[in-house]
Amino acid sequence: MKSFSKLVYPYIVWMIGLIIVPMLMIVLYAFTVQGNSVLTLTFTFDNFARFFSDSIFPSVLLKSLKMAVVTTVICIVVGYPMAYIMARQKPKSQALTVLLVTLPMWINMLVRTYAWKGILGRLGVPSEMRVYIGMVYNFLPFMILQIYTALSKIDPSLITAAHDLGADEKQTFMRVTLPLSLSGVVSGITLVFLPAVSSFFIPKLLGGGQYVLIGNLIEDYFVSTGDWNFGSAISLIMAVIILISMYITRKLDKEPKE
Repeated sequence: MKSFSKLVYPYIVWMIGLIIVPMLMIVLYAFTVQGNSVLTLTFTFDNFARFFSDSIFPSVLLKSLKMAVVTTVICIVVGYPMAYIMARQKPKSQALTVLLVTLPMWINMLVRTYAWKGILGRLGVPSEMRVYIGMVYNFLPFMILQIYTALSKIDPSLITAAHDLGADEKQTFMRVTLPLSLSGVVSGITLVFLPAVSSFFIPKLLGGGQYVLIGNLIEDYFVSTGDWNFGSAISLIMAVIILISMYITRKLDKEPKE
């Protein structure tokens, strides 16, 4: 086992170079003023004060959170029945339905979003609705697969025992199936909410530039305006929100198990 442990070293180097170092750079830019040199760093909280003092930026953040929450709820409402139907099918049919769900994911997300841009643009769908459709379409498979995995792991003997004890289909679902599948729901929430709240190219393409989310702000300040310090501050605020969201979902995942 000790000899195999050395295989971890390349991944550690990769994580340091591509994850830890960029995050440290974002933190450094967020707490410094623009135009610093390496030898004369000036630390400040002005970037964060600028974000919260201007009502536009918090409103964009709230809009992004609303978009992510609504997208997640729609994915649960649509994805749970689909996953439930998939889990109740025969093994061969399950394999086919899983293939159908994952098949669109074989195509690049950007290409799929461009396709929706052409379809919804011709139909005259409002920009906000186009963004919701794009979000749900791209992230729905993650919710379905997580819930399906949890449902497929439920021991069929538990369902049989519930029926033997006099429970009907509704009671069996509410007292046996639903509680045992909540771990999949929580995992699906994590995989849908986190990328939805930070998505930037879906609202940019489908919103036609009229629907700006927090991810679009970060992109603009890094790419267009070149204000990396303020863009890093926004990124750091989003990172804190994402960490809090992950903590909450982990707590929700532990409670049903306990």
